[in-house]
Amino acid sequence: MISRVFNFMKQSKPIELNNKLFIDLLSSSSSAKPKALHDVFINHRGSDTKRNIATLLYDKLKSRNLRPFLDSKNMKPGDKLFDHINRAILTSKVAVTVFSPNYCDSYFCLHELALIMESKKRVIPIFCDVKPSQLDVMIERVTCSDDEIQRFRWALQEAKDIVGLTFDSYKGNLSEVVTVASDVIVERLVELEAEDGNV
Repeated sequence: MISRVFNFMKQSKPIELNNKLFIDLLSSSSSAKPKALHDVFINHRGSDTKRNIATLLYDKLKSRNLRPFLDSKNMKPGDKLFDHINRAILTSKVAVTVFSPNYCDSYFCLHELALIMESKKRVIPIFCDVKPSQLDVMIERVTCSDDEIQRFRWALQEAKDIVGLTFDSYKGNLSEVVTVASDVIVERLVELEAEDGNV
């Protein structure tokens, strides 16, 4: 595996992912981790970043022979949205979260972030045209239960406490941030391989 690294709707009703179901998903009948199907899961707000940083990062990671997951690239018509996304998160080694101005308006983004944080993935935040202090759940209470909003706020706070990359589209170099992000992802994957080798 390490040589490969170096080679480089929400539906009509909200999904219920309570702690017991989540723990059952992670622990199942054995203590083994779920088999990694993806090296990295890219969490992003499509309307803000799909046509730029998210797709460029996906393409850069593919060119390094990694297995990234990006919804628009990995999902096909007929796939069940939450099932496919949840499985991709749980079977990815690391996650990149691209925070952007409209990120916190999205139930999907916040649900993905909460699952990423609950599953204790290594997270690489990219703050794109937004500062960590500007992030707060912007979903209306009619859309989500109080428990979900609390879960989303917790996940946001956890993510804001992680050192990340920043990008300002008015004065930044998109190619540079994508290259730096892909280098950081490779470093994290190598660290995980070393940790797994020492277990």
